Amino acid sequence: MLVSKEFKFDAAHNLVHYHGKCEKLHGHTYKLRVTLEGTPNQEGLVFDFLELKKIVNERVILKLDHAYINELIEQPSAENIAMWIWNRIKDHLNGPNYHLYEVTVWETETSFVTYKGE
Repeated sequence: MLVSKEFKFDAAHNLVHYHGKCEKLHGHTYKLRVTLEGTPNQEGLVFDFLELKKIVNERVILKLDHAYINELIEQPSAENIAMWIWNRIKDHLNGPNYHLYEVTVWETETSFVTYKGE
């Protein structure tokens, strides 16, 4: 069973190793989906949505929202942002009946990347 929660954050970045308009400073309203895979526990939950929100807010959203992402990630492409998020939360979302399944980051409404910890 998959359980997901979505988040939004606003941030600026520029792609310093890219040749095109995205090499200039610009911003996005990013959307993030964090998905866990697991089986329901004795309470009937794979994972508590409130706890998921707390972990992601503390470990990711508070760091990225209204930030210049280049200060945290050298080349902040959507791909690298997704991997950074995965690494910040993977150890906090692994339990006896669940584990982190995937992280999806939308840079625009129609452009996104999904990372599964490869």
